[in-house]
Amino acid sequence: MCELLGMSANVPTDICFSFTGLMQRGGNTGPHRDGWGITFYEGKGFRTFKDPNPSCQSKIAELVQQYPIKSCAVVSHIRQANRGEVKLENTHPFTRELWGRYWTFAHNGQLSHYENLPTGRYIPVGETDSELAFCWLLNQLEQQFIALPADLTALYQFIAQCCDKLRSLGVFNMLLSDGESVFTYCSNNLHWITRRAPFGEASLIDEDVVIDFQQETTPNDVVTVIATQPLTNNEQWHKMRPGEYCVFHLGELKATNHGFCAPQLPPNAQPKSA
Repeated sequence: MCELLGMSANVPTDICFSFTGLMQRGGNTGPHRDGWGITFYEGKGFRTFKDPNPSCQSKIAELVQQYPIKSCAVVSHIRQANRGEVKLENTHPFTRELWGRYWTFAHNGQLSHYENLPTGRYIPVGETDSELAFCWLLNQLEQQFIALPADLTALYQFIAQCCDKLRSLGVFNMLLSDGESVFTYCSNNLHWITRRAPFGEASLIDEDVVIDFQQETTPNDVVTVIATQPLTNNEQWHKMRPGEYCVFHLGELKATNHGFCAPQLPPNAQPKSA
């Protein structure tokens, strides 16, 4: 199956360190050779880089790895194709507009009996079950809410209900972002870690790279990284449970289906690395 990578931070942060580990799993330390993509939000806009070639051999992936694009919300994916050919249009993540916001989606897993899900005005371009599920999800949101609801708890709970339905069709691990928050849903494999002061060293599993976050951060920084499997071997990652969702905003855990809500810190630190 595919692998996911997401980030939520309280200051514009680059994801070079984590992406360095992920790209090795795209055909080197892992079998996910069928393309990769990453989306960075910047204000109301976004930048997306995609390549149907293995990330471990991709010159575009090298550019992303070496070019520290700063963002508070990132969604990334490496693909092991099971629905749809290895083509650019089938490469995650996918982005569509809803309520004047760009929504970005990436999926790890495989669905069955999904072909007749109604997608309304959101028409898939490629052939994947993932893109069709995304179009269906946006159609459900548009039918449920006229505009972005003031009560975001109701929005999160409805997205989770839609994810529950998609999970009933197979394996459905997901990242979804509107540039403000990063919504995660676990079917079987999804982990996250929040880094905050006091910071220490982190060592990648898939590459001989170590970073001392204390040298790269200020005491006010809060950065959460979400990944299918942990990317480091000397940190404590949280493993999500099947059917669990988490919403991260400015690096903080804002909501889950367990009702936990963490405090947010002011976004007044300097751009860093994750």
